[in-house]
Amino acid sequence: MTDTLNVRLARGDDAALAECLTAHGALIRSYLRRFIPPQDIEDVQQIVFAEVWRSRHRFDPERNLPAWLIGIAHNRAVDHLRARTLQTVPLDVVADPPGADGRADGDGVAARDELRRALAELPAPQREAIELAYYGELTQREIAERLSVPLGTIKARTARGLRRLSDILVPAA
Repeated sequence: MTDTLNVRLARGDDAALAECLTAHGALIRSYLRRFIPPQDIEDVQQIVFAEVWRSRHRFDPERNLPAWLIGIAHNRAVDHLRARTLQTVPLDVVADPPGADGRADGDGVAARDELRRALAELPAPQREAIELAYYGELTQREIAERLSVPLGTIKARTARGLRRLSDILVPAA
């Protein structure tokens, strides 16, 4: 058998992993796009190819490489979806929609004040990540670039900050 990508990958050739990523990265991203939120696709793809490298000794070079990769991507997508917890904020702490004349009523102003006070209680890095996301309308990737911080750090700060905001705002409601 010639040294195909399949054989080289199964043997543990570092260059084969890079070639595999180049050749099949778009396929994996396309597959993940069906299940994973857009902002998480690259992270899950990295996990998929890390898993490919860790389990390369179990890969049979006679098998179809793209099918094996899709199987791993499917399992990692399921893991990702199971692990995430959706952050919720009670409806009574969200600003009310404007009244018929376009102005917010008093309850909406009070809710916004509560939210401002709750944000002030957060550690500065968490508050900054949340403010840039919600008020600056930046993606987590854009926030990471702006602050020169790894994307995973921004995701963690945002998640922790939202969780803490939820804890702060629930008793106040």
